[in-house]
Amino acid sequence: MPDNIYDALRESHDRQRSLCRRLLRSPPHTERRIALFTDLRIELAAHAAAEERFLYAPILMHDAGLDSSRHALHEHHELDEIVEDMQVIDKAGAGWMAKARKLSKKVHHHLREEETKFFQVSGKLLGAAQKDRLAKQYRRDYARMRKSLED
Repeated sequence: MPDNIYDALRESHDRQRSLCRRLLRSPPHTERRIALFTDLRIELAAHAAAEERFLYAPILMHDAGLDSSRHALHEHHELDEIVEDMQVIDKAGAGWMAKARKLSKKVHHHLREEETKFFQVSGKLLGAAQKDRLAKQYRRDYARMRKSLED
């Protein structure tokens, strides 16, 4: 069965959910917490960049996709701001864990909304061949972004 854009995105969504859960369970004052946060930060950034280019941008070209694309882009921006805040505060403190919980809640909300609403809207606007092509483009860009962010 050919891979489509939604299959590709769900793989990253599953990784994001898992990283959020593991981060919230991580012990304070540990390298593990820092490593999990780094993994989550890279996953979110690589996913968002590739998703914006290869799902949101094509959907923005349709009048019926404007509102949902704008909303999803806004949520990506909110996630970016929380991650940015978490990079500058002490990762051992209670304030950092409060931010981590906020991030996890926001990530879970965004993914749920995307999978239940945005995928349906965009699924009606994209053809089957386009969904397959976008999956290939997304996967390539996602891998490139991960590599550049890990360096």
